[in-house]
Amino acid sequence: MKREANEEPIYLDHNATTPVDPRVLEAMLPFFTEVFGNPSSVEHVHGNRARAAVEVARAQIAEALGARENEIVLTGSCTEANNMAIIGAARARPERKHLITSAIEHPAVVEPMRELERQGFEVTIVGVDQQGRVSPSDVAAAIRDDTRLVSIMGANNEVGTIQPIAEIGAVCEERGVLFHADLAQLLVHRRIDVMAEHIHLASISGHKAYGPKGVGALYVRSRSPRARLVPVSFGGGQERGLRSGTVNVPLIVGLGTALDIAGRECVADDARLRGLCDKFVHEVTSAIAGVSFNGHPFERIAGNVSLSIAGVEPLALMHRLNSVASFSASSACATDKVKTSPVLLAMFGDTARARQAFRVSPGRFSTADQMAQFTIALIEAVEELRRFAA
Repeated sequence: MKREANEEPIYLDHNATTPVDPRVLEAMLPFFTEVFGNPSSVEHVHGNRARAAVEVARAQIAEALGARENEIVLTGSCTEANNMAIIGAARARPERKHLITSAIEHPAVVEPMRELERQGFEVTIVGVDQQGRVSPSDVAAAIRDDTRLVSIMGANNEVGTIQPIAEIGAVCEERGVLFHADLAQLLVHRRIDVMAEHIHLASISGHKAYGPKGVGALYVRSRSPRARLVPVSFGGGQERGLRSGTVNVPLIVGLGTALDIAGRECVADDARLRGLCDKFVHEVTSAIAGVSFNGHPFERIAGNVSLSIAGVEPLALMHRLNSVASFSASSACATDKVKTSPVLLAMFGDTARARQAFRVSPGRFSTADQMAQFTIALIEAVEELRRFAA
């Protein structure tokens, strides 16, 4: 299990991004060079072939959500889908000026909310408990007569906690409020049933699900209660007028294939990942004093471990282990600066536990040997850092 000097660091940051599954790449490749037509050019065979591939992928995405194919809008990212959902829904009913979200949302949800605040909307931020869970009763208490939309993520990207989205969605539906869920982290781990879980709008990412970067999708419910949006960008009217621009056929094929694979393999993948993570946590907490586990112990996505180690700064730990493994001290989506995460601040306040948190997220291609190597290196690094600090 000894690492060679020139060996690549072990990749343990799958919540930030995943490698493209080789099967996904294989499905995508023909659409860069062989089937290259514009899917909007339906008057000739090249365009029709590309359009057919897009519609197959759309069906695969719909299947992963329990949705209809005409309810899937293809986008360039999950961030774009979040903006379309939040800003598009708010502007569709401008007389309803109130929106609700949680204290642990991704910037792709937080920033559209802030932009709407600058435009005169009012946003209520619902807190979470120390396990990172949003209470459906807190959401219910925050809903007003003029509430247009509630946006709560399916699973948190930093601590892995899965939210009670079906219960929150039911509260929203009962009160006549649209419910939007960012499913970037959750959809690779389980299928969603948007009708049973009362989801009216859902954002999807490709690169969190072993698909390519630069592609996502938005589910927009067409059935009662219908989610009505106005477009936030304009052009040739593609994607039902909600997302103009020539669609990226290879990436869309990759997204559809990735979600198809996830739907078939997520149960086995999750069982294996849960075993890897449980063993890692057990060995670390047995060998190191002062370790705190962050997030819900059971209602969590497999392959996510957030820990805080008393007296050990995560940046120092990352620098010490940089040649061994890549992992994260905070969310890695916005900047190259590491600061105390708003997620951990919402859970624990401005405490040492919040400041000392780091995340380890193995994935589909992580091995038991890799986790064992990292476990040994982590334990040794903590011991060294504590000796130096003594």
